[in-house]
Formats: sequence, structure tokens, C-alpha cells
Amino acid sequence: MKRPIYIWLLTILVVLLYTTTLIFIRIKNPEYIQHQAYNRWRSGYLITKNDSQAFVNTSNNKTKPIALSEAQGYGLQIVAYAGEKGWASQKDFEKLLNYYLAHRDYVNNHQTYLMSWRQTYDKQGKWVNDSNSATDGDLYIAAALHHAATIWPEQSAYYQKLECKIAADILRYEYNPTTQTLTVGDWVSKDSKYYYLLRTSDVMPEVFDDLYERSHDIQWQIVKDNMLDRLVALSNQHRTGLVPDFAWAYHNTTIAVKPRTVASAHDGDYGANACRVPMMLAQSNDPRAQKVLTKMMKFFSDQYYITAGYSLDGHRLVKYQSNSFSAPIFYAVSYNRNKGYDNLFASQKYIFSRPVTTKNYYDATLTTLAALGGIN
Repeated sequence: MKRPIYIWLLTILVVLLYTTTLIFIRIKNPEYIQHQAYNRWRSGYLITKNDSQAFVNTSNNKTKPIALSEAQGYGLQIVAYAGEKGWASQKDFEKLLNYYLAHRDYVNNHQTYLMSWRQTYDKQGKWVNDSNSATDGDLYIAAALHHAATIWPEQSAYYQKLECKIAADILRYEYNPTTQTLTVGDWVSKDSKYYYLLRTSDVMPEVFDDLYERSHDIQWQIVKDNMLDRLVALSNQHRTGLVPDFAWAYHNTTIAVKPRTVASAHDGDYGANACRVPMMLAQSNDPRAQKVLTKMMKFFSDQYYITAGYSLDGHRLVKYQSNSFSAPIFYAVSYNRNKGYDNLFASQKYIFSRPVTTKNYYDATLTTLAALGGIN
């Protein structure tokens, strides 16, 4: 029995609509993931302090918030990405920037352009600004300003000026002239036992290149060379290529620190700080950065699944997975798809299989950065 012509036409129409929908979803899906991630992160962690200031809450408790310079730098970067897509305004960026400017650190009674590392409520309910800076937070803030100058050109001169002031103060207060590497904060003096301490996630070659481009200070190229050389030395010490959270960067030696040297029993393992290293190296064209990254990615690509921490010889520290470890890997592979690690790109996409968490600032923030900067 022949079907009426309108049945055939309806069938063709349904097939066309289905095909068009699939194509639309395929095209729009990355943007949908990015937008959803940003909205979840913004509603979960951004707190407006007053009409002109906002900060990123790291405590996962809106009634007892904690602001960190690291988080403020991440927040500025995320909002800059969102601004590029039209999801955030320049005012949103300025509120985060104003909060940073209102909480700059002092060294010897001199106000610097480095951010005080933490703000929180004391027992009397007063918002307290803790002294000392953290180098990673200052680098993230400078990187966000570099990006923002291209997104909002009417304010580019102002953003560039601030970026140069941060760059100058990092070299003035967060720098070891003996090793020509960055220290972990402005609290580390020549007399400190941490004077030769290196945080591996502070090795940011692309950021160093940007700071050199903006400031024209050749010292940034020297910092880049010395810190990358240290990272290569650490990578070469193990077949895995994994690097520790912290290392001692002495005159001619770079070695992982012992447990509980700084913060935890895993200071000398691939832990919560070092997990950011793939993200920090992802876009660098420097052969040393790519050498370290490639060796790490080969190790991860051989894993059945990637867990939240490893000893440097490749033994799992825990059995569970974590977005804060997987997101930087996804980000790194996204920028290096021609290196043959498609299995990692596919496997680490699990971080987008559920909404961005509103109960873990670190996981949520690195996942959002991976979404905005790594999905294309």
C-alpha cells in the first residue's frame, strides 16, 4: 500500500528537523557548557561586598566567606573570559579589580601592588585583612589584566598600567636574586628558611612572556628561563615526569621538599598545587615547557583513570577522581590536540558531565577555567 505524498513529506521534514537539531546541538553544545559553567560558578562563589567591590568566596559558606588573592586572580580571569563572550560586563570585572586594589599588601609600611593573601571575618565579626602576599595570586591578577586590556580597549591604558605595577612589585618583593626565580610571597626574606622554596605551579611561561611584552623588563625572560630550567630538572628525576607541589631550588640543585615542609604530608608529591602545572604550561611554545608537559601527558594517558594525587614515581595517593586534577589536564590537552592524546581529551570531559559544584571552590573554579579556556 502506497503512503500518501504528505506522509513522505512529513517524514522528510521530521528527518531534516532532527538532523538540523543534531547539528545545532553539536555546534552550540560547547558554548552551552561554557555558559552554564560560568553561571553556576558566578552564583556559587561571587560575593558582592558593596556597590563597587566583589570577591570570590573560597570557604563554600556564604555566611562565613574567605577571600584569597589566588581566588581573586582566578575570578578576574574567569570574568574576563566571560566578558569576551558577552556574558559579563566591564563593571563585573571592575568590581573584582576594585576589591583587589582595596586589599593591597604593605611591605615596610609601603603599600605595594601585590594583594594581601587572605581576608576573613574575625570573632568580632570584623572583615580582617591578613598581611603577606602569595605570588600565584599576583601572577593571576596580572594575567587577567593583560587579557582584559584586549577585551575592553577603552580601559586598556589603565589595565596595562596596573599590570606593569604588579609586574614591578613581583620582581621587587617576590624574587630571589641569587637563583633569579620567584619566591612564594613577599613574606619570604633572605633570612627566611623558605628563601629557596619553589612552588611549581608558579612556573607560568606564557604569563612571564606577557609581563615582558608589557613591561619590556628583560628580567621576566630571565625568570622564565630559570624557572623553566628548574621545572625540567624536576621532571627529569622521574620516569613519570610528575613534579611536586613544592621544591627546593638551591644554587645548582632542584629537589622535591620533604612531607610537611610547607602545608601537608603531600608537599613533595603531585598534589593540590602541582595539579595546576599542566594548565600553566598548556599555551607556551617554549620547548622546555612542551617537554615537561608532553612527559606528564604521556604518563596520564597510560592511566586507566586519573586520581586526585600521585607520588612522583606514579603511585596513586587516593582512589577517587577530582575535577581540580582533571580540569588542568583537559585544558592542556585542548591546546595540544595534535600531540596524540585524544584519549585524555575524551576521558577528562567527564568534568562537564554534571553541573559545576557549588560546594567546592577549587574544583568549581578550575573546571570553569577549563570550560572557558579549553573548550573550542
